[in-house]
Amino acid sequence: QVQLEESGGGLVQAGGSLRLSCVASERTTRIYRMGWFRQAPGKEREFVAAITWNNITYYADSVKGRFTVSRDNAKKMLTLQMNSLKPEDTAVYYCALDARGLYRVENGAPSSFTYWGQGTQVTVSS
Repeated sequence: QVQLEESGGGLVQAGGSLRLSCVASERTTRIYRMGWFRQAPGKEREFVAAITWNNITYYADSVKGRFTVSRDNAKKMLTLQMNSLKPEDTAVYYCALDARGLYRVENGAPSSFTYWGQGTQVTVSS
């Protein structure tokens, strides 16, 4: 069983920055994509960003130019640098891993990812 653990969430003022990290467990299957999703209260889980094994990235329009996703394959670590944060970025952020490799990087459907972390809260105050 692959385990993903997120960290780095917290409370920040609008315009500020946060850096989220996600580490995959040692018993990790082959990784084709990793991604970030978020879910605000009362809303569906939405795609934020994804990165392939060879560092091709894709972002939701709402975060393009503000967020940067990166990965360290050796450390099995995924990061999300979030700048110019807005109150509407407030959500629980989830790390996800695609172990099947059946989908393109721009596929933002939650069902296209195989494993999920428990989530980390990000709150942006106005």
